[in-house]
Amino acid sequence: AVVSTQSTGHYYITNNLSMDRYNFQSQLEHLQSKYIGTGHSDTTKFEWLVNQHRDSFASYIGHYPLMDYFALAENETKARVTFNLLEKMLQPCGPPPEKPDWM
Repeated sequence: AVVSTQSTGHYYITNNLSMDRYNFQSQLEHLQSKYIGTGHSDTTKFEWLVNQHRDSFASYIGHYPLMDYFALAENETKARVTFNLLEKMLQPCGPPPEKPDWM
């Protein structure tokens, strides 16, 4: 890590990896608590995929030229394409898998 001193304006390099690791870990935990899509240590593959699909559908709905393209490609109205994407957001990857008894 590069550190500067306020009074002299000189820079020096430190090799304090544990402090960098702590800062990174605390920033990651902050992001994971703030944004659902970033996951956490207990996130399953299914939950991660559901978040990815929902983020993608929300992005498609928010970008109107892309919605125009989808509507043209599917020969549907933009309202119907939006409705279909919103419906897919309920269970984008199908029903959740059953959890084993030990979890």
